[in-house]
Amino acid sequence: MNELSRRTFVKGIAATAPLALVLSDPRLAAAVAAGLETVTITTADGRKVTGALAMPAKTPAPTLLLIHEWWGLNDQIKSVAAEFAKLGYLALALDLYGGKLAKDGDRETASSYRKAVKDAEATATVAAWAKWLKKHDKGTGKVGTIGWCFGGGWSLNASIAEPVDATIVYYGAVTRKAADLKKLKGPVLGHFGTKDQNINKPMVDGFEAEMKKAGKPFTTHWYEADHAFANPTGNRYNEANAKLAWQRSQEFFAKYLKG
Repeated sequence: MNELSRRTFVKGIAATAPLALVLSDPRLAAAVAAGLETVTITTADGRKVTGALAMPAKTPAPTLLLIHEWWGLNDQIKSVAAEFAKLGYLALALDLYGGKLAKDGDRETASSYRKAVKDAEATATVAAWAKWLKKHDKGTGKVGTIGWCFGGGWSLNASIAEPVDATIVYYGAVTRKAADLKKLKGPVLGHFGTKDQNINKPMVDGFEAEMKKAGKPFTTHWYEADHAFANPTGNRYNEANAKLAWQRSQEFFAKYLKG
């Protein structure tokens, strides 16, 4: 089999493979990611930022903003965007690292990239993309955000900076106070692992209390799992809990974005 035939073969498998299989196989994830469109916009503070856009078969469609883990905007996150497009969403996976990408497992590099993110610039970036999705000519005007780990915290931050209709946080830092949370428009859904040493119950309980003070709806799901339990490329992946969290996420977005 020559290289062209091999790529065609892999692309064909990727198009029909279950999401968990795609995410766990770099070749399949790369094939899916290659089908997304790179788009560029300008933020309110004048910076050019890029993202990967997955378009559903039918429009107008509700829209989603996906925010990557601390590894950066890799093929796995792009593949999740493509999966959401299959489910009928216009999905944009943004990039908060300006194209930088840490290899899976290179925690030192990932940590350095995360620490280099400037809050003001990142806030301007997520707000710009949320506004862009609200006004997209193939969107319905409804927007949801979702993020994992580093991106989980920024999913919440995005929804505060530019209020949207629904927000999902996968084991991300939730330390915002009621004064900020009052800016939220839609409900928040959180997925957390009981074995997570950092994004732990005291943090989430504190966040739940702040959400109550703000008068905002928050649904929490706890799983007998560790941090990053939904990432098939990591050694803390928990298949059953990842599947359950994914099902709950789909139901949440369907209720608040398609209903």
